[in-house]
Amino acid sequence: MRSAFGSTFDLPAGYLNTASIGIPPAPAASVVASAVQRWSTGADDPTAVDPVVTTAREAFGKLVGVPADRVAIGAAVAQLVGLVAAGLPADARVLVARNDFTSLTFPFAARGLRVTEVDLDSLVSAVDGHDLVAVSVVQSADGRIADLEGLRATGVPVLLDVSQAAGWLPLSLEWADWVVGAGYKWLMAPRGCAWLACSPSGVERAVPVSANWWAGDDPWATVYGLPLRLAPDARRLDISPVWLSQFGASASLPYAASLDMTAVRDHNVGLADALLAGLGLAPRGSAIVSLELPPGSAEKLAAAGVRSSVRAGRVRLGFHLYNTADDVDLVLEALA
Repeated sequence: MRSAFGSTFDLPAGYLNTASIGIPPAPAASVVASAVQRWSTGADDPTAVDPVVTTAREAFGKLVGVPADRVAIGAAVAQLVGLVAAGLPADARVLVARNDFTSLTFPFAARGLRVTEVDLDSLVSAVDGHDLVAVSVVQSADGRIADLEGLRATGVPVLLDVSQAAGWLPLSLEWADWVVGAGYKWLMAPRGCAWLACSPSGVERAVPVSANWWAGDDPWATVYGLPLRLAPDARRLDISPVWLSQFGASASLPYAASLDMTAVRDHNVGLADALLAGLGLAPRGSAIVSLELPPGSAEKLAAAGVRSSVRAGRVRLGFHLYNTADDVDLVLEALA
């Protein structure tokens, strides 16, 4: 058991795979275990999840700098991005970063919109003539960080995916039209929960293609019959919550939102850059490290107890608040 940033984590040495799956604080894991126990004995009422969803929604809003009444809940990033794609004109042009995560880009391509890929560093200079820029704040494959201030200055509508950023990178994104994020990585929640924060006009422009009882103006009064009567705020975009995921999120997201995110970033980036220095490489200023290593290196790391992943042909390691310098040393020893 490790202690870090005021909580505890049941974390094995060498776990550097947060970019794939975040490890929950022990209290959050206990909340989920208790929810499973109540479920297994029929102890919960369907309304038990209502305050839980509210708590997680408010915490996500705090993490990205958007009021809770402009945050919708979902189950996955692609599902929420689809609401944005559905609201664009049929001839809309969408600009994305080359090789960005496909849960962000596929919904636009699947709708038949004109999607243009450019290098991440060229995104700002290429915005002219486009109706939307959709980009991950931190790239999944290699940890590069998008030029947010540059994008903001263009005035072009923006959709930002914070799945690899929220939870370690300080964010203030109320200026963006939409901000989407999954909970199961750096936010340390169970898989099955995601959120879409909207600008006031973004709430109106997204289309509730999965309109359901939970998105009603009064969910427990909109379970039967027409007419359509959706909530007036971002809840109109909600889908019915994944219960166990939301129970976990109600513990892990408020914990993350309570932290000094600058301190978390400095901790994570400090470890990542220490690893790069140990390998004779320049610092990159990201919590994600992507390494081009000789064949067999991923297997050597695994044999040494290092949990990592391979993305885009490179070994990817992610450092979070529960990692320490011992994890850095373990990698360096394995690769020596």
